Amino acid sequence: MGNQTQGAQVFGIGQCSLDYIGKIEAYPPPDRKCEFVDMVIQSGGPVATALVALARWGISCAFAGVLGDDLFGRMIRESLEGEGIDTAGVMIRRGKGSQFAFIVAEPGLGRRTIFWRRPTGPPLSPEEIDLRRVEQARILHTDGRFVEASLACCKTARKAGVQVVTDADSFHEGLVELARWSDFFISSENFASAFLQKEDPREACQRIAELGPKVAGVTLGAKGYVALAEGRWIEKPAYPVEAVDTTGCGDVFHAGFIFGVLRGWAYEKCFDFAAWAAAMVSLKMGGRSGIPSLEQVRERGF
Repeated sequence: MGNQTQGAQVFGIGQCSLDYIGKIEAYPPPDRKCEFVDMVIQSGGPVATALVALARWGISCAFAGVLGDDLFGRMIRESLEGEGIDTAGVMIRRGKGSQFAFIVAEPGLGRRTIFWRRPTGPPLSPEEIDLRRVEQARILHTDGRFVEASLACCKTARKAGVQVVTDADSFHEGLVELARWSDFFISSENFASAFLQKEDPREACQRIAELGPKVAGVTLGAKGYVALAEGRWIEKPAYPVEAVDTTGCGDVFHAGFIFGVLRGWAYEKCFDFAAWAAAMVSLKMGGRSGIPSLEQVRERGF
């Protein structure tokens, strides 16, 4: 598959999706018709979107994931290759469907609801990963969707001195195991609450840090983020914006953090850039339309 580059700086493994995003006035009760406007069709997925942001900021990236041989799959692959991302690690499942999502955004409330279908083909297996590509990277980024393959990548990365960043969105036990092999583990508020069985982001950071990551963070949407970074607390509110659609904000938050790590920034600056980039994404429909350009990044002083 196209766009192969040896030694990509960031190797990503995880979800890639095609998203249909529509804007509604208010979420409807059951058994009603609800008109939507301003529909956007865009590729998505936590790791895939993070890599798109990084590629636009000049970072070489490679992606491993699963697609069907359907129209959606072709569109997803073309969107990645169009950004200069190496797709050699993407496996095509013949006769199967690609991941798809319909997303309804409520601009006045700055929130969105995602209805999604996972890929209908077999998950990515460890044997399908070219682990040499992982060893050549500076950072491995995973969302833990393919747990066995992700774990194999994480173990390979750690042995090779490659830093591991995990994006933990929805809770499942596999992500807890991945935390043990992660350097940086940044979760959603939903994951943190499910992990702890209560809402306490600070305690969630402490518990995650005890598993091994040197940085454990929780993103809190409009409330910002909290993180325990090598024993130091970092906590800030989100950048104040009038959010149109929050799709992709968490994905680009992770991209911003990774960008900072690659630049050797202090953790405070890594998180600050991540939060600003995520806020910029929320200003436009879709997870990729609002990704700030490298010029905007420089103008902002990062």
